[in-house]
Amino acid sequence: MTDDPDLSDLLPPPAADPTPDRPLVHWRGHSWTRAEISTAADDLADRLRRAGAVPGTAVSALVPSSPAGVVMLFGIWRAGAVCAPLNPRLPEPEIERLVADVRPSVTVRPSNDDESLVAQVVARVGEARHYAEGVALVMTTSGTTGPPKRVLLDHGSVLASVRSALDKIRGGSASAGGATDRVPMPNLVPMPLALWGGIYNTIFAAQLGAAVILLHPFSTGEFAGAVREFGLRSAVLAPPMITMLTDDPAVTNLEPLRFVRSGTAPLSPLEARRFRDRFGVTVLNSYGQTELGGEIVGWTADDTRTYGDAKLGSVGRPHDGIDVRIVRPDGSDAEVDEPGEIWARSPFVMRGYASDTLELDTRLDDQGFLRTGDIGHFDAEGFLWIDGRVSDAINRGGLKVYPGDVEEVLREDPAVADVCVAGVPDRRLGEVPWAWIVASAGATVDSEVLARRCRERLAPYAVPARFLTVDALPRNDVGKVLRRELVATATPDPDGATA
Repeated sequence: MTDDPDLSDLLPPPAADPTPDRPLVHWRGHSWTRAEISTAADDLADRLRRAGAVPGTAVSALVPSSPAGVVMLFGIWRAGAVCAPLNPRLPEPEIERLVADVRPSVTVRPSNDDESLVAQVVARVGEARHYAEGVALVMTTSGTTGPPKRVLLDHGSVLASVRSALDKIRGGSASAGGATDRVPMPNLVPMPLALWGGIYNTIFAAQLGAAVILLHPFSTGEFAGAVREFGLRSAVLAPPMITMLTDDPAVTNLEPLRFVRSGTAPLSPLEARRFRDRFGVTVLNSYGQTELGGEIVGWTADDTRTYGDAKLGSVGRPHDGIDVRIVRPDGSDAEVDEPGEIWARSPFVMRGYASDTLELDTRLDDQGFLRTGDIGHFDAEGFLWIDGRVSDAINRGGLKVYPGDVEEVLREDPAVADVCVAGVPDRRLGEVPWAWIVASAGATVDSEVLARRCRERLAPYAVPARFLTVDALPRNDVGKVLRRELVATATPDPDGATA
């Protein structure tokens, strides 16, 4: 046995678990106990070892958002292997490309029976890559602005990140994990278990000794039903899920829900306010990245009591032990309310990248600050606000346009249900902003009205050159808009888009 931190310790074997009969997973109206999941994880770990999974090698797993997915995570860690989760919804050629990048010793797929806890284990052909001691996960980033990257995360840093977030929320010390005499409220996980948001929130629940309610794909009716059935007072939702609930006339009550923590992408302050006004539920944003090992900025209960709705839309303030800078293009620190790139120094930062062609040093400065690629600003009280991505910023003839600022103005028009602003190449100006609009039910989008609204609220160069109506915006599984897919459909005028 080793005293080193290990994620598998969050679910002890049944003989060492004081409450083995307590539910651990709720899914589609059924429940699985801690003992059932733990026993299945032990069985999987044994089969992985026999198939060739040795400590330090990876297991590529097509992780379903079901009890079998939870078994996969803990079974791989119990085998001493590194978990490389893959989204089962990816096309087979993409799965094979990602597997080749990881070079696992074994691959795991779910069985054809949705409710079966037994996975299909296949030994890989070829030499497996050996990862550094302590690596727990090879996570794939969202890839919204470029090709997905494979990020290496340690057992210790992930556990420390979760405990730091718990300390921030509760204003006290996070427990050592596992079950206690008090039955904690279940943690609803609406994100895919193959992605960081789903895994992080599952680990978060395990740290509390709580059960997880798996709810993917997301359904507004099922979410409202789970809130009632389990008496949920708090939940985690991605921004598009919050908007879906606000817009669903069939969902009229979310009692006893009091707080929603929003993550995975920036949430519009307007959408946070609409949700609060409709359901009386406070929205608490948070901020983190896969590369940073989880959440590094968030809200406390004291913050909500002190500031109420005055900071609605902010992602909160940095956790203890986290340093955050807002940096100008010249490398100097920005002033209060001045936007710049967010640089963060965190003890939970990734070990590096799985790809041999990517180096962590290219994103870390000599003081240990990671360039996040996000644009944001601090206000006078130290609250962080997210303004967009560096790669999303539009350089219109040397003048910077931040899509989030334009989107927030457009969302205030009742005809606009959803919107994305992105830069389209322009021969004369380099690039110009275009707006893709999803119309509200029964509404007609009037480009002149929207342009006039923008001219009244924004600098002239920030007004979109075009307004296009679309049925829906392309999003990934955690709700982030795939801007590059929209830009790929743009057909600028031969002489340059109208500026």
